[in-house]
Amino acid sequence: MESCLCPGESPQNEKTMKQDLVATSAALLMVMAFGCGQPVAEQSVEQKREWAIAIHGGAGHFGEEDLSFEQQAAYTASLSSALAVGEAVLGEGGTSVEAVEAVIRLMEDDSLFNAGRGAVFTAEGVQELDASIADGKTRNCGAVTGIRGYRHPISVARSVMDSSEHVFFSGHGAGEFAAAMGHEPASDAWFFTHKAHNRYLRAKRKAQATDALADKKGTVGCVALDRHGNLAAGTSTGGMTYKRHGRIGDSPVIGAGTWADNRTCAVSATGWGEYFIRTGVAQDIHGRMLHGDETLAEACRGAIFDEMGALGGDGGVVAVDASGAISLVCNSAGMFRAWSSPEGRGVAMFGATLEGTVEVQ
Repeated sequence: MESCLCPGESPQNEKTMKQDLVATSAALLMVMAFGCGQPVAEQSVEQKREWAIAIHGGAGHFGEEDLSFEQQAAYTASLSSALAVGEAVLGEGGTSVEAVEAVIRLMEDDSLFNAGRGAVFTAEGVQELDASIADGKTRNCGAVTGIRGYRHPISVARSVMDSSEHVFFSGHGAGEFAAAMGHEPASDAWFFTHKAHNRYLRAKRKAQATDALADKKGTVGCVALDRHGNLAAGTSTGGMTYKRHGRIGDSPVIGAGTWADNRTCAVSATGWGEYFIRTGVAQDIHGRMLHGDETLAEACRGAIFDEMGALGGDGGVVAVDASGAISLVCNSAGMFRAWSSPEGRGVAMFGATLEGTVEVQ
């Protein structure tokens, strides 16, 4: 999928980050307390939530020791800001699709993440973006892969879903469709960041001796349940650092990186995309619930640990079901994630074991 953060790298705009440090310190305490956290008390179907939302900013092999206090504060602030956008949409009665798109648009503009601005570079030294979105009410969906020159791939994906008879556009065709729909263009300079470019240069040097695709983590995603009882999911990424031309990961693949169906759940994935595609993680979770009568938490654990993880893949998912139960499951050392409902909100970064799974049910 994508690259999140190399240990020792500092987020951009350190002045602003330091100004926000005091404001985010309380949230950081919650991060440390929850980590991948202990399971929260279960909620019965009769206690169905009015709305619920969960987001992620990528998974990878990083622990608390790899991120400075300032870096943790910056990620906490970004996740909290993105979560607030979704909370506002859902709290005011907006749809789950609107909330998912709004949250991911903000994250695509945040260079801390590998989606939109600050996305990683391919082996050819360019930034190619992928995104997908799914509507649980209609079971319609839209996706783009390898798109360049448009600021918000998630919005292009939504236009594919809402304004075309198709599901998936790639490369030049995706760009042509975006132009026809009037989406906001953006120059290469908008997407460029020194952090992402330096990572590309390191991967290029590494590729001369070994496999540069080891740097494969990241992505942003969102799942939501609205007051109308409808689910939605979306995922957006720049893919793997130094990926070969034409490589497609799971983020734009419906059923692998994204899924939504009102009968079961909404899912957004992040991690090593090839393994998520091979095991169809997002749809596997849906199938376990629909045909196997598993709970959301059981289905997420099974798909991540018993299937994808058993093959050697790593990463995680954020998911919400039709009752508003939330599961955030990863088998990687860390996953940037946050969740919210009328009962409260939380942010977490670290933890990799089954016991470390966060469940908000």
